[in-house]
Amino acid sequence: MSTVKIGKLTEVDVRDLWKHEQYDFSNWLAKEENIKLLDDEIGLTLMDINKEVYIGSYRCDLIAKDETTGQIVIIENQLEATNHDHLGKIITYAAGLDAKTIIWIVKEAREEHKAAIEWLNNNSSEEIGFFLIELHAYKINDSLPAPMFKVVEKPNNFTKTSKQNYSDKELNRSQNERLMFWEEFNTVIVAKGKPFSVRKPTTDHWYDVAIGTSEAHLAINLVNKENKIVLELYILDNKKLFDHLYEDKEKIENTLQMNFSWERLDGKKASRIKHDVLGLDFSDHSNYPQLMDECIEKILKMRDVFKKYL
Repeated sequence: MSTVKIGKLTEVDVRDLWKHEQYDFSNWLAKEENIKLLDDEIGLTLMDINKEVYIGSYRCDLIAKDETTGQIVIIENQLEATNHDHLGKIITYAAGLDAKTIIWIVKEAREEHKAAIEWLNNNSSEEIGFFLIELHAYKINDSLPAPMFKVVEKPNNFTKTSKQNYSDKELNRSQNERLMFWEEFNTVIVAKGKPFSVRKPTTDHWYDVAIGTSEAHLAINLVNKENKIVLELYILDNKKLFDHLYEDKEKIENTLQMNFSWERLDGKKASRIKHDVLGLDFSDHSNYPQLMDECIEKILKMRDVFKKYL
């Protein structure tokens, strides 16, 4: 009988890998292939990474943008146990830059700081979120060490939504149905190998998908009143980009084998290019697997084709 050989998993001190959090770890994390590891854990798509940005007399380790929203994200690295000094810094940086997402990466999260971040998430507005993340590294026998981000505390949109609707005692039916849809949708995305970043499930009717530019993003919108799901390219504020795409309208639609509603929306900042997937019914979930598969397949095709024109 053959014996299966099994290696031993051991943890590596992150200080042995990155001696200095600013010059070593921040430089490592700022690289595209490494920031993607963080993206996968927190469900964002970070871009435009800037190192050591001054806020008054202080210096924030990394500043980025979330590609789908264009909102500012700050990342503070601390390769030691959390302390009050760094907690104060991340709040100062967030206020100075009007950041909507704050990420605190540490070697060890102390209980009092876990509680502080949880309190901030539960008592700040819904659009602001704090992540407290422990950085670990492991190797098997003599293998190269592999980093791992462990999310200790994260934004809790469900709690915030519940507080905003406390007079109703519970989520209304549409909110609850949307939350359940996105939870199941995320399960399907993970099962398909995460072809795009998994977003936290919320009661919102939309789910954003990055496309490689802060000028636009893809969105999946639940429109139950019209029994459909709308897939769209949402252009934030760039009519020239919309016009550029519209010039190739026929070519784009023929390539995708999909019909779109092209909405320039004159008088408004945004523009939209929309495709309908029919069959959504919050009262009947039996076709959810087929609907989700169709939406994922089409949104991936849209991402591949539209990226060529952006």
